[in-house]
Amino acid sequence: MKIGNLFVISVVFALATACQPKLGKVEKVDGKPEKADPTKVETKTETKIETKTETKTETKKPKPNSLSGAPASVAPKAAAGPQVILETNKGDITIELNEKKAPGTVKNFLQYVDEGFFNGVVFHRVMDGFMIQGGGFELKKDGTIEQKKTHGTIKNESKNGLKNKRGTIAMARTSDPHSASAQFFINHKDNGNLDYPSFDGWGYAIFGKVIKGMDVVDAISSTPTTTKTLRVRSGDSVSERPMQNVPVANVIILSAKRKN
Repeated sequence: MKIGNLFVISVVFALATACQPKLGKVEKVDGKPEKADPTKVETKTETKIETKTETKTETKKPKPNSLSGAPASVAPKAAAGPQVILETNKGDITIELNEKKAPGTVKNFLQYVDEGFFNGVVFHRVMDGFMIQGGGFELKKDGTIEQKKTHGTIKNESKNGLKNKRGTIAMARTSDPHSASAQFFINHKDNGNLDYPSFDGWGYAIFGKVIKGMDVVDAISSTPTTTKTLRVRSGDSVSERPMQNVPVANVIILSAKRKN
């Protein structure tokens, strides 16, 4: 081979070597990287981030509920509370009770329902635009209205967050916050002044709401009222006492029974 050709080949080889890009260093097994090309490191990192992000997006999709077919993140509808039907001579009123918010009050009310205590009692206090009250006085065979003997009083659960809105049912009581027993009232309108803490630091405990029959509540509320002499109980003794806002024509709860 001629010396001239060898010289040309050497020059070409040297130029080719000089034009090759420098490769980044590979990470060592101990995890400590040697000096590397910053451009290649950034490119490699961006590729990994994009790949991982796509994978996470796929795995975080909500899985369907095997029973309903709905996404697992959708909460099931809350179960309805116990329901009681008050059959009156004006029509039926269906009440849904709130065991979660007023467990003691609901238990007490259902005890009276199951015992048939409310069968034959009257709405003895009716105030249009305010409320209708019943659960304590029964219509006797001789036409008199007499207060029934009840179980003991219960704890006031008015701090449960429920409000005295139109159609809600609450416990009636005396000036003693914890004196409620069997008497209840249904709000004919929003009565925020009865909510905890009300005027005495307690208020009146809501334990359910009317879910059917508000037209009946309206009809009872519009019933003409007068002052009547009722037989009021104090312990085992009974005495006559005039009471206002008593319906002229008796509004009677014929029966009270559980619906479910």
